[in-house]
Amino acid sequence: MIRAHSIFRFGLEAITVALLVTLAVIVVLAVGFRYSGSSFIWYDEVASVILAWLTYYGAALAALRRGHLGFSGLILSLGPRARATAFIAAEVVVYAVFVTMAWAGWKVLAVMAGETLVSLEWVPLQFTQSVVPIGCALFVLAQAVSTREAWARMRAGRSAEDEEIAHEIDRAQAGTQRDEDGPDEGEGPR
Repeated sequence: MIRAHSIFRFGLEAITVALLVTLAVIVVLAVGFRYSGSSFIWYDEVASVILAWLTYYGAALAALRRGHLGFSGLILSLGPRARATAFIAAEVVVYAVFVTMAWAGWKVLAVMAGETLVSLEWVPLQFTQSVVPIGCALFVLAQAVSTREAWARMRAGRSAEDEEIAHEIDRAQAGTQRDEDGPDEGEGPR
């Protein structure tokens, strides 16, 4: 299970980074070509599609890391029973919203059959808009994969932010300790 979680996380990270790099390259190239007087006719349409893809895949990655919007301070201030009830209610709402969006996105794809981008007529709209059902399905999967860990954290009265801060403090202290001890063996002077 841990290996599948790691593979899923790596896949989402790879897709998200690839989309971000692609978008950055397209924007830089478009600016350069526009400055030289020969603009890309497809730039605006393609950049907006990639930004939408980046948003959906990034949201799934955030769900896997439990980094999306939440009210952990409010939830953790509740008593154990109310905290558990609020957690379950929030999970049900998230699943309901994203399953509904995936279903609606799938239905919309059928309506777009035969349609293409305006500037690139060889790119079907079904391809560009497939991110809605796929992204929502990935979000639901990411939420499901991370629910067990989030439940345990909530039951223990900790938030993901608290754990991340504690981890970074431990890393900083370990780095400080290494600096105080001097260079490692085999390491030259700094």
